[in-house]
Amino acid sequence: MIKVAVCGANGKMGKEVVAAINNDKGMELAAQIDIKNSEFETIEQAHNKKDIDILVDFTQPSSIYENALYCLNNNINIVIGTTGLKDNQIEELKQLSEKNKTACFIAPNFSTGAVLMMKFAQLAAKYFDNAEIIELHHNQKKDAPSGTAVKTAQLMSEAKESFIRGNCFETETLKGARGANSYSDIHIHSVRMPGYMASQEVIFGSDGQTLTIRHDSTNRSCYMPGVIMAIKYAYEHKIFTYGLDNIL
Repeated sequence: MIKVAVCGANGKMGKEVVAAINNDKGMELAAQIDIKNSEFETIEQAHNKKDIDILVDFTQPSSIYENALYCLNNNINIVIGTTGLKDNQIEELKQLSEKNKTACFIAPNFSTGAVLMMKFAQLAAKYFDNAEIIELHHNQKKDAPSGTAVKTAQLMSEAKESFIRGNCFETETLKGARGANSYSDIHIHSVRMPGYMASQEVIFGSDGQTLTIRHDSTNRSCYMPGVIMAIKYAYEHKIFTYGLDNIL
């Protein structure tokens, strides 16, 4: 029986994770952690009173790094669904995970459809010299761009150094109009709007044609099979893993 603690248990994603764990016969909900109206307010409090094999974190960008450090320094395997980690922070967590032989599983997106969207974009990147990403989320998402958009751009950038071939010199009359210039000059545009949950489209272009690859999440339950898969993988493999695509 895998003993799982959920950090951010009272959030929208946290509640879904709690339900998914309770519905899995191979898992036991060891602790619910949240700063409001929960069994424990901190990971340390839960760790002092409960046996925890895996901690699943769906909190916020401002706290995820410290949460991960605590887990890895205390031999608590962690599955991270919270986005907002910087590249240097991810690298530090990787080194700490390897040093302490404690699992650290980071996934920008737990939806199998979103992972396939990223892989399809990575494949298409070989055949197009121009591309941009538009990601659309609800207006309560605190980080921009999304972790999924960043991961997609990283994967695409493996194909070539720049995706703005033939573009003219640009002047933004309003700062930020062209979005964020990310890996290999892939522009990422972030939309925050009530009515959306999580959507992303990758637009490729060449002379006479465009290709759009899009994924939409309409409810949070679509992430749960990926979360459960990550928990089981992290329990069995005490290594650093970045991206659900590595275990599909």
